[in-house]
Amino acid sequence: MKIYSVGGAVRDELLGLPVQDRDFVVVGATPQQMIALGYRPVGADFPVFLHPRTHEEYALARTERKTAPGYKGFVFHAASGVTLEQDLARRDLTINAMARDEDGNLIDPFHGQRDLEARVLRHVSPAFGEDPVRILRVARLCARFASRFGFRIAGETLDLMRHMTASGEVDALVPERIWQELARGLMEATPSKMFGVLRDCGALARILPEIDALFGVPQPQDTHPEVDCGAHVMLAIDQAALCGTALEVRFAALAHDLGKAATPREQWPRHPGHEETSAGLVKALCARIKAPNDCRDLAIIAARWHGVAHKALQLEAGALLDLIEGSDALRRPERFAQLLDACAADHRGRQGFAGAPYPQGDYLRAAHQLLRQLDYTDITREPGPGIAARIHTRRLQAIESFIKERP
Repeated sequence: MKIYSVGGAVRDELLGLPVQDRDFVVVGATPQQMIALGYRPVGADFPVFLHPRTHEEYALARTERKTAPGYKGFVFHAASGVTLEQDLARRDLTINAMARDEDGNLIDPFHGQRDLEARVLRHVSPAFGEDPVRILRVARLCARFASRFGFRIAGETLDLMRHMTASGEVDALVPERIWQELARGLMEATPSKMFGVLRDCGALARILPEIDALFGVPQPQDTHPEVDCGAHVMLAIDQAALCGTALEVRFAALAHDLGKAATPREQWPRHPGHEETSAGLVKALCARIKAPNDCRDLAIIAARWHGVAHKALQLEAGALLDLIEGSDALRRPERFAQLLDACAADHRGRQGFAGAPYPQGDYLRAAHQLLRQLDYTDITREPGPGIAARIHTRRLQAIESFIKERP
């Protein structure tokens, strides 16, 4: 029995990056031998075991054979006779098909180290084209490595990805996997690179048509005509990433302008009423890809209210209070803070740099904090109807004073 460290851990070590997780392949062992050594089986589709002390994953070397469309359409064969090279051959990219033995020696049958040094993402074999999830993974790796290390996709690999899209293989992706890879891609260093790859191979229009439709739609009153709605959204998600925001914020920045693609051409570059259209499209998108509720809810609120938030310094008291109450800020202050982060990313995406000031954020935070500190004891003690109206009046008066006292 021989044990090898494989995949991303080997790749990241060679890049000089910290290793977050390690995966191991075991060659020459049976499930019964692993269990006898104290490993705990966890794999449902093929033999994977947890180490008795470290709880790291150890998988028996295996091969796979395509039997049906989609990423689930595979039959796996794990046996003691499967070699390390056979196991590595089923992996997606050459830079992920390297291994180290227990003495630290590098095993690299598909020249992954060469491609790593050349900063090339290249598929290991034509079997890459059998698994549509690999399109998403390659796009995600570009979001992680392209800006920092200058990685590019090999021409033959990009051609294969385009063929996978054109042949309909990408249509077999299930919502859970789309969301999983989308979420991971949004949390990478430069999320826009992921969407650039998906557009380049045609997959974005099939997987996320609402996002793809934004490209080519002009921004209102844009001083840079080359920055259309799609390009602006890409700038916004990159700004959200630069600020280290949470996944909910990055998804809201991605989805906040969906309604602009539905604007009739004769109304361009204006997009009247796109906020409610955007909110409806966000709901439909999230239902289709099964996005978590927290991501969905913030994205809907950002779609409806980001335009109002941008005008905060010019709002009258009633409109300012409508924004705070309408976004449920008093009941969900943590989500309101995320809304302002998403609005700041949107604003900075328009300006094009991370340091662009967003005074509206500080202004809205101050108004929100003022309302949270109001005392309603005397109102709630009074019997009879109209309590909600009196609370609203007190809030409105407080906002009016806040606006008057603003420097």
